Amino acid sequence: MRARDALLLAILVAFAASACSRLSFVKPSAERGRYTQVAPDYSYSDSGDSRRRAQVRAHVAESGRALDAGDVDQAARAAEAAVKADRTSADALTMLALVEMVRGNREEAGRHYAAAARHAPNDGAAQNNYGAWLCREGRAAEAMEYFERALAAPGYPSPADALANAGACAEAAGRGERTEDYLRAALRLDPENSVALSAMAEYQYRSGRYFEARAFSQRRLAAAPASAEVLLLASQIEEKMGDMAAAERYRQRLGREFPHALQHNPGG
Repeated sequence: MRARDALLLAILVAFAASACSRLSFVKPSAERGRYTQVAPDYSYSDSGDSRRRAQVRAHVAESGRALDAGDVDQAARAAEAAVKADRTSADALTMLALVEMVRGNREEAGRHYAAAARHAPNDGAAQNNYGAWLCREGRAAEAMEYFERALAAPGYPSPADALANAGACAEAAGRGERTEDYLRAALRLDPENSVALSAMAEYQYRSGRYFEARAFSQRRLAAAPASAEVLLLASQIEEKMGDMAAAERYRQRLGREFPHALQHNPGG
């Protein structure tokens, strides 16, 4: 399994008006050893620092397992313990931000994402995550600065995620002419990047290039589990292509897999 598959947590908000609802948030991992990026390495061993880093790794791992299992309260307790062990740990702060996002506490999540980005300026994941939060909150111009910081971060292992986010956010930031460039760059690095594929399908659809939109939509559906908005867009594309039978199949699937979605979009 690729590292990206294990680290990527896509937070999707169905039927949002802007492509900024489809953004990549990188989930911290205890196996990545990113904790030393917060401060420079030293030639001597500090047992206190080592113990603290080990505590953070353990709490972050526990929080991640609990969150994956749907136990949000336990995830919160473990994330708070990680932050208590090291208030400057980007991974601890990011995990707590993820928990707050799941709880629906957007402002709290943003505060923790901002702290992670501030404490780890050379951590591309921390910069990307705060940029994604800013874009979702309608602060697209600010978000683009953080995506660029992520791309400039030394050793950032997931530039496709930041490029995909930049492409999904560019139009709202007044950089619509860069949308396709960002998204194609993301797909060159990661042809199955679900955020880039979703955003490209919608971009081509809005541009009236329905054949291209269909191709990217089909690639998106093959790359990752469907979301309600992905199925809705697929049905809309097929309508524009004149294939009403295919459009209806997508709508039927939408009704089966996301039964509340059609209540919000009764006319497609």
